[in-house]
Amino acid sequence: MRCVARDALEKTLLPGRVIQRAIGNNAFSSSQSMTVGFAHYSADAGPMEPHQHAEEAIYVTAARNGWVEYGPQKDRLETKVDLAAGMVLHVPAGEWHVFRYAPGGFVDIVFVYAQVM
Repeated sequence: MRCVARDALEKTLLPGRVIQRAIGNNAFSSSQSMTVGFAHYSADAGPMEPHQHAEEAIYVTAARNGWVEYGPQKDRLETKVDLAAGMVLHVPAGEWHVFRYAPGGFVDIVFVYAQVM
């Protein structure tokens, strides 16, 4: 078993977010079958573009004036959900989504998904 505190994980700046890889490829603990990590969305990382990927489970650890938008196409994010700590999101494979926030706001999450073979 390997254990680590979030503040001990390396921070990686990606477009629209800062991530910390706990489990998976290039992570604290290597895994070829799953990925687990933390992400922080705020003005510090700049705006995020809508994106899609493999099925994902998300746990919101903290949020202030932040939300997720999702929908069937990149330019048709028809649903907006305000986020709060303690929420769980299930993102189906291929669903377009983006995390956004008001000035001074942020969204903090834990993400989990299977490695795509």
